[in-house]
Amino acid sequence: MARVKKAVNALKTRRNILRQAKGYRFARSKKERAAYEALAHAGAHAFRDRRDKKGTFRRLWNIKINAGLSSTALETKQISYSQFIGILKKKNIAVDRKILADLAENHQPTFSRIVATAKA
Repeated sequence: MARVKKAVNALKTRRNILRQAKGYRFARSKKERAAYEALAHAGAHAFRDRRDKKGTFRRLWNIKINAGLSSTALETKQISYSQFIGILKKKNIAVDRKILADLAENHQPTFSRIVATAKA
């Protein structure tokens, strides 16, 4: 079998993998093979969760808007989240859910004015 000279490169690769796996538990932070596998799984989860995070935040915004709508009782008739979003689209009020959720949570008078404008 031919001789393979890769001591420097192999050491550099091993060092980088173990450096990235620093803080992992047990063999995953000490042994190259376990660390490499742990990093592969961690990378897959990170890739997936970066996309899932967007949906998670959208669900949170929906909950905040709905809570803001239930606390804003301008009329006797309560308006639901889906009805509110539908009214905003029909009236061409272009405020996204992120901003609406922030207004509902932190700036209740402004959110109430938007709801009143939508209902009018």
